[in-house]
Amino acid sequence: MAASETIEAHSLLSDALVILGAAGIVIPLFARFRITPVIGFILVGMLVGPFGLGTYVGQFPWLGYMTISDTARLEPFAEFGIIMLLFTVGLELSFGRLWDMRKQVFGLGALELIGCAALIGSGLLLLGNPPTTALALGLALALSSTALVLRIVDPNRPVGRAALAMLLFEDIALIPIIFLLGAMGQGSEAQSTAELMSVLIRGAIVVAVLLVAGRLLFPRLFAQAARTKSPELFLAASLLVIIVASSATGAAGLGPIVGALIAGLLIAETEYNEEVETITKPFEGLALGVFLITVGMGLDLNALFDDPWPIIAGTAAILLTKAIVTGVLLRMMGARRGTSAEAGILMSSPSETTLIVLGAAVSAHLISREDAQFWQMITALGLTITPILAWLGRRLARRVDRGAPLEVGATPEEPRAIVIGFDRVGRLIGEMLDAHGRKWVAIDLDNDAVIRAQADGLPVVFGDATREPMLDKLGVENASAVVLTMDEPVLAQRLVKKLRARFPELPILARARDARHAASLYRAGASTAVPQTLESSLQLSEAVLVDIGVPMGPVIASIHEKRDEHRQLIREEGQLTAPPSLRSRSLRGRGPTGDGNPEPEPNV
Repeated sequence: MAASETIEAHSLLSDALVILGAAGIVIPLFARFRITPVIGFILVGMLVGPFGLGTYVGQFPWLGYMTISDTARLEPFAEFGIIMLLFTVGLELSFGRLWDMRKQVFGLGALELIGCAALIGSGLLLLGNPPTTALALGLALALSSTALVLRIVDPNRPVGRAALAMLLFEDIALIPIIFLLGAMGQGSEAQSTAELMSVLIRGAIVVAVLLVAGRLLFPRLFAQAARTKSPELFLAASLLVIIVASSATGAAGLGPIVGALIAGLLIAETEYNEEVETITKPFEGLALGVFLITVGMGLDLNALFDDPWPIIAGTAAILLTKAIVTGVLLRMMGARRGTSAEAGILMSSPSETTLIVLGAAVSAHLISREDAQFWQMITALGLTITPILAWLGRRLARRVDRGAPLEVGATPEEPRAIVIGFDRVGRLIGEMLDAHGRKWVAIDLDNDAVIRAQADGLPVVFGDATREPMLDKLGVENASAVVLTMDEPVLAQRLVKKLRARFPELPILARARDARHAASLYRAGASTAVPQTLESSLQLSEAVLVDIGVPMGPVIASIHEKRDEHRQLIREEGQLTAPPSLRSRSLRGRGPTGDGNPEPEPNV
């Protein structure tokens, strides 16, 4: 027994080594060439799976350290990836946005699924399949990949919004589809009508409890976690919510993805949604990577090469049918030709949930295991080429819409300033930006300060600005400026250095404790650093001069002159010890220099 446990532990460690090694190689390598890592993970699965290098483990035992022979061990982790993805979808949506999308979800989404299933099922019926088999395969193959499509497409584009609506309906319809197949089944696992109603009642109760408990408990849970300012505790609270919600709906028979989606929707209604999404993102990416590796492991290239034409013909027929149905529906609903074409091609491949529906159909004896393996091969092949289909769709859309005006909503949003830290100084900066009609958003880790600001209707979010994904969520790439007001010198200096390395032309304005700290911020790449001691001295000097009878005009002029003089001295002190690259950037900046005039841009 001890020996078997040792072997099992060794196998798990070997699998973990392969997965983490794949993530460490695939993500940076494919990012370098601007290719989605989806393809890389699938290729890794093909390489290290039982149909790849795993076939040679008997001849070369050392390959056992580089391959994964038991795919069943990875299934829980792959399922967790889908759960995390649906949780992220819920965070992006919120109940308000889902309600706004109800016509698209239950209109376009329902028509797309029913239309594709009817056309595919009719084709299979004409090929001699029984009606129940044709219906089961039609419903399975009509589904599209939530895991891949939402990773590839931008949900803020028209194509992304249409795809999101269709995918949401498919995820909602998955459970009824499985029960429908069970009710039609002829085997021991077929569902009776009474069992189906029992599951639906239990599921409705669980969902109602989650909605009520989530509204009452989630804000309090995350508020307590936020007050500790411990990222570990905040992450633990996030994973606890996901696992509890998924387990509850899974135990009720609705499936864990329903609970994950509800948990995401509930957290999206709180002020902690940005931080939760940022802190759980690495888990989602790694778990989805495991899922994609399992997809690649299911591709038997030997079977494909031995008799490729049936698989190629079946894949082409499914892709063409779904692309035509989806594109025509979108066109009928008023979408542009380019949007319809791109969305149709993007949604044409089968889904990871197709494998789940095929398994349910086999259990209900609606299709044979041999036929299921054939369609599983087509599904895996379709998932593998989904990123290529997305690329082809974008190319076709540009060709179709060449010369056409931009769609409504395709123009970028007005840039806004990002204020990091929302204490007394941050609030005053926000008020001044409002006074001059400038858009802004602030971020702070002080939960109580965020709650007070949101109660006043101010655009302040809870989150850790030192994490790059959080700033990316706030739109730092298109920000008009970044203002650092936190009273933490070392942290501010590190953040300025990171921001300047990523965005050489971004205006970065920082609050400094004193002249020495301001010089350090200039060395790190700040456009402007304002020492607190200097400003308090200038304000006091202004009050003294006015009180002793000096006219206001000359006082203000002299104060401005003295401020510019000190800033220039501090800036030059920072330049003397800064690296040449930062020296040139900070001298150029994006604002006025010491003499009050903008410096000309150097020739490049």
